[in-house]
Amino acid sequence: MSTAERELTGAVHSFDLSIGVDGPGTRFVAFLAGCPLRCRYCHSPDTWYRRSGQRRSVDELVAEIERYRRFITVAGGGVTLSGGEPLQQPRFTGEVLRRCHELGLHTALDTSGFLGERADDALLDATDLVLLDVKSWDPATYRAVTGTGEVAPTLRFGRRLADRGTPIWIRFVLVPGLTDAVPNVAGVADFAASLATVERVEVLPFHRLGAHKYAELGLRFPLADTEPPTPELLERVRGQFAARGLTVC
Repeated sequence: MSTAERELTGAVHSFDLSIGVDGPGTRFVAFLAGCPLRCRYCHSPDTWYRRSGQRRSVDELVAEIERYRRFITVAGGGVTLSGGEPLQQPRFTGEVLRRCHELGLHTALDTSGFLGERADDALLDATDLVLLDVKSWDPATYRAVTGTGEVAPTLRFGRRLADRGTPIWIRFVLVPGLTDAVPNVAGVADFAASLATVERVEVLPFHRLGAHKYAELGLRFPLADTEPPTPELLERVRGQFAARGLTVC
């Protein structure tokens, strides 16, 4: 490895261990700082800016991961890079994934796909699974959710992953009155069904558990008055995905 690669640094907000949430098995999850989107339901506004993270070199983060290597391997897990948006730091993300791959660890990338064009082939070669967060299908709804941009980059990235044979878990956050329209869900379901490497779809019910972070930052939580989805709504949306032959969680 070159000196430049060893000295490469990224903004790391935090890291944690999770079980069955951020990929298969018990996983070391590194949350990178910085995200171009401002999703109304975001539960981690403290990861929006790179300045909220600590500078860590690739060596430093990989050394931290290696402390848990035996544990996560025995538990059938691996390493997930999340955020924020890890593709806002593509060189750092790619090098960490590559190093983890060399250690024999299963690797996952948790991304909105909005910056998918920043992921070069080397980064994706070192990625065993992509957790692809499809915010919405309808363009107007996508902008309402994220505050900016278009869904097209996410769709292009998803198709590129499928063409490469990269396993995908689709994630869709269900927000009553925002993302729950039947045509919007149908569009996401049709897209997921069109990708041959989609292994499962995770329908994630909206919650307000991160509201306190907004208060701590002096920000208004945009969905403070929105209730979580009812069991009936959750069942309907999961059914729309299942009807397209998809495994739904």
